[in-house]
Amino acid sequence: MTEHPTSHEGRQPLAARPQERARPRQQEAPPAAAATAAIPGPTPVPETAKGPAPGADAPVADTQTVSRREGDRLRFVGAATRRIARGIDLDEIVLGLCRASVPTFSDAILVYLRDPLPVGDERPVNPFVLRLRRTDRLRTADEESESGPEGERLRLPVTDPQAGLLPAADLCEIRAGGALDEVLRGVRPVFGDSAAARVALPELLGPGRTVPTGHRAILAPLRGRRRVIGAAVFLRGTDRPPFEANDLLVAAQLATHTALGIDKAVLYGREAYIADELQRTMLPDSLPQPTGVRLASRYLPAAETARVGGDWYDAIPLPGSRVALVVGDVMGHSMTSAAIMGQLRTTAQTLAGLDLPPQEVLHHLDEQAQRLGSDRMATCLYAVYDPVAHRITIANAGHPPPVLLHLGGRAEVLRVPPGAPIGVGGVDFEAVELDAPAGATLLLYTDGLVESRIRDVWTGIEILRERLAATAQLTGPDHSPPLEALCDDVLDMLGPGDRDDDIALLAARFDGIAPSDVAYWSLEPEDAAPGRARRLARRALSRWGLDDLSDELELLVSEVVTNAVRYAERPVTLRLLRTDILRCEVGDDSPQLPRQRRARETDEGGRGLFLVNRLARRWGATRLSTGKVVWFEMATP
Repeated sequence: MTEHPTSHEGRQPLAARPQERARPRQQEAPPAAAATAAIPGPTPVPETAKGPAPGADAPVADTQTVSRREGDRLRFVGAATRRIARGIDLDEIVLGLCRASVPTFSDAILVYLRDPLPVGDERPVNPFVLRLRRTDRLRTADEESESGPEGERLRLPVTDPQAGLLPAADLCEIRAGGALDEVLRGVRPVFGDSAAARVALPELLGPGRTVPTGHRAILAPLRGRRRVIGAAVFLRGTDRPPFEANDLLVAAQLATHTALGIDKAVLYGREAYIADELQRTMLPDSLPQPTGVRLASRYLPAAETARVGGDWYDAIPLPGSRVALVVGDVMGHSMTSAAIMGQLRTTAQTLAGLDLPPQEVLHHLDEQAQRLGSDRMATCLYAVYDPVAHRITIANAGHPPPVLLHLGGRAEVLRVPPGAPIGVGGVDFEAVELDAPAGATLLLYTDGLVESRIRDVWTGIEILRERLAATAQLTGPDHSPPLEALCDDVLDMLGPGDRDDDIALLAARFDGIAPSDVAYWSLEPEDAAPGRARRLARRALSRWGLDDLSDELELLVSEVVTNAVRYAERPVTLRLLRTDILRCEVGDDSPQLPRQRRARETDEGGRGLFLVNRLARRWGATRLSTGKVVWFEMATP
């Protein structure tokens, strides 16, 4: 093998390799390698040819060689740091460092990271432990002949490229005040044969591991913005020129860019996780099961790079067996958007509890958005379904219109006033009341389902309508498609690259309640009202064949109506609904909600709600704009 001179003329540039190396090059050099390998270095000359030729200017040639080699280093550092910076997550950044370093800068590399990695200002846990995160090395001739996948090369144990040593240890606990601790806290890279590194490297690699002698190893601490987060070890074989003093600067640049990138990736990952969890906890864990309607929902976050958004959906049971269906979209993708979404969703639930008309709910949401800030805007669609009347009332605030799939397979885009987005201020919202026939399915969604870079909103809505109609044809004209399968089929319309935004989807299947299953009366607020209510309830149960429930129902109806008559000034309403359960609703004009309390032995009253709580399956009370409704449910045989 040709002997390498020690003068500047004989030294090779960073990417150069002797032709007689024991291990061949990799077939495809990384981009960083290509950036330097494309610039040829000086060719070694025999000893007899050394020295300047007659009339030649040796210092000028030497200066040109040094300048060219320094240019090679700068180009390599630029290409390598760009490759490292392209990584988004931790693994991509570490992989970028390995691919940029091997084989251009070193024959092998080991990357150790702190375990666990501290995030931001988080106090690191003790003890200080480094874990081997990734390794890379130049393959031997035998390994080159094996056609294994690229990933296997990266998992090979890293050793001295020629010595065939044991693999490095996976874990290393840093002893406070030890040699490795001192090197890491010193921040600057050191050669492997320095006094500190000769003790630190065996401590890092593990007992019994031999470290290459001479300037063939560099130990570079990885220091983030606030603390040391790991270390990188660069190794060169004996058939390659050793590292030079300037290579310490190269290692420092690689280590600095890698550490800062890891800091950024870990912090971003933590923030994305927190925001994602925040958003998911603000969405309902499960949907209610109101009478006369079946519900299904889907939520898909946006792309991984911007997955935190402000889309939400909700279903809120209302008095009279009605249900409010809500879907909204806060503009933007950030933790702020998710936080605003949570506030608007909570506000919508509170307003729904007051049983306000849909247009009034949007009006108050608009005022709330303006209080949150001048740039806090969102779109929202609020609908109230009444299963007894088979009607639905819809108000819209700049949101895509819903699509109604009829039982026969016809899908139509409902014509609702578009309205202005929430947060604009100074606008009126209009509500429309439409038929909601039994067996029909209403689909509420956010714009992420129908809008993308390759199509506009209205094109996407038409595609959605056609997809729903085609799906309904598969089940025939007399059967509605299964609700869960319908939601999955709708999401399947999204092709690769179509999902640029969050998607919230809420589907409602209208079963309705038949008029024959509803009994309604108005009672004057007088002492005889409880007795009349008992008789009316008994007759209704007899007509429905539920005589076994008469005793319990009469007792509960009597207690609830008695409380209503005590405070009411206008007629009291009594309604019974029969579905898979028996529901009783008593309404009056008093806004004061009843509270269960423990009656003393000497009290003559105060036990009515106690009986309701013990005998009913569920019960509750809702305040209305005209008073309140107290309801309870009983299981049917």
